[in-house]
Amino acid sequence: MTTAAMTTGSLPPAWSDGLLVCKQVHDVTADVRTFVLEPTEPQLFRHDPGQFLTLVLDIDGRPVERCYTISSPPTRPDLVTITVKRVPGGLVSNWLHDHLSPGTTVRARGPLGQSSLARHPAPKYLFLSAGSGVTPVMSMTRTLYDLAHPVDVAFVHSARTYDDIIFRHELEFITATAPNFRVFHLLDERGEQLNTEILREIAPDFFEREVFTCGPTGYMAAVRHMLSTESFDMTRYHEESFTFEEPLAPEHDTDTDTATDTAQSGQGYKVEFTRSGRTIDCDAGTPVLAAASRAGITLPASCAQGMCGTCKTTLLAGSVDMQHNGGIRPREIANNKILLCCAKPLDHLVIDA
Repeated sequence: MTTAAMTTGSLPPAWSDGLLVCKQVHDVTADVRTFVLEPTEPQLFRHDPGQFLTLVLDIDGRPVERCYTISSPPTRPDLVTITVKRVPGGLVSNWLHDHLSPGTTVRARGPLGQSSLARHPAPKYLFLSAGSGVTPVMSMTRTLYDLAHPVDVAFVHSARTYDDIIFRHELEFITATAPNFRVFHLLDERGEQLNTEILREIAPDFFEREVFTCGPTGYMAAVRHMLSTESFDMTRYHEESFTFEEPLAPEHDTDTDTATDTAQSGQGYKVEFTRSGRTIDCDAGTPVLAAASRAGITLPASCAQGMCGTCKTTLLAGSVDMQHNGGIRPREIANNKILLCCAKPLDHLVIDA
């Protein structure tokens, strides 16, 4: 309990969008570390299991933002943890491994995200993860374990080798002390890729379970295909993913002259970026971020799904249709903030970017 809570007899306010200080760093595997963070002010960190943070960093004078799922459970609100795999050549993961040490502060936004068992309560769960995608389902597992929920959990994690299994010892402890948890590990070195036969052997009642998945893009695509071909009710399937590549524009004629003609004919719009001095064409069905990428303009972005808030900016003029996934707050929208990844123009726009 914090000093403020002990003195006043009341809980500190909840943390949101601010500074976090690193308290500890734990090596989980040879290339994975957990960073234990604490709000710099007397605040508790409240979140739903499965949500994520957007770190706002300055690396070599360059502003960079990245999303990392929270691996700690909300049942331990004094601290929050992120678990990060060092990616060869990865700008942010390498910076975190090399520079984020006890005493270092980082700015973050959040918590954000809709993929949480808090929004989908069920008597039975199936957690499917691969690699560092284990973090959101680990937050869920820790939450259920801490609260002694009598739910049935089948947890299937895929890793390259036995030594690459993240949280292996903790998962072994949970399965040894909570009979309603069953954890299975599939190892690529043994050729144990997840398939329908393995899934039926591990969880023959998977049709009755709420499914949460996280992992590399190809892994999640394979899981979606596997479940859909088995006629699984995909309304009970939930996933979280972050793609740091430039978003692709929708498939249509990208010829510059055609795009210009469309804008001038009233079926498309002009988008002016005041900081860069660039103006581009964007039709009514294309998110601004995708149109900017097509025009060769690089803007801050991470998830490209309206979740992380990385592409948040100010709309100075015009109006947009914005169907987001929790990456922006109502008060921000009221203050003319938009998410470029999911904002589609309704007229000509002027944007502070």
